[in-house]
Amino acid sequence: MPKITLLFAALHVLLMLALLVPISRHRHAHKIGLGDGGDKLLARRIRVHGNFVEHAPFALLVLALLELCGLPAVATWGFGGALLLGRVLHALGLSRGGGYSFGRFWGTALTWLVFLLMALAGLWLALR
Repeated sequence: MPKITLLFAALHVLLMLALLVPISRHRHAHKIGLGDGGDKLLARRIRVHGNFVEHAPFALLVLALLELCGLPAVATWGFGGALLLGRVLHALGLSRGGGYSFGRFWGTALTWLVFLLMALAGLWLALR
């Protein structure tokens, strides 16, 4: 069983909930039911959450497949940790503003690097 991936999936779920709470609170406080109601802060918070759900599930799926196919534990821990760090950095960076930020840049770069390295590891495992 992919226990390392399970741990990182659980941590990603906690991060997802942390991204959802400000959205729900803002909606309740400003009585916005659907969409963003033209509220720029709510729109950015929705986008932060959206970016997370666009990247994390597929990355975790690939991580689980790699672990199931025998990727060494150290690599699984490395990919999982780097992915989580990248998603946290990106969420923090994008939450603070829509332009360039350290967190947004390095969070994106780290996430993409993890995707690339996991793809290469998957090819290596599948073709050996």
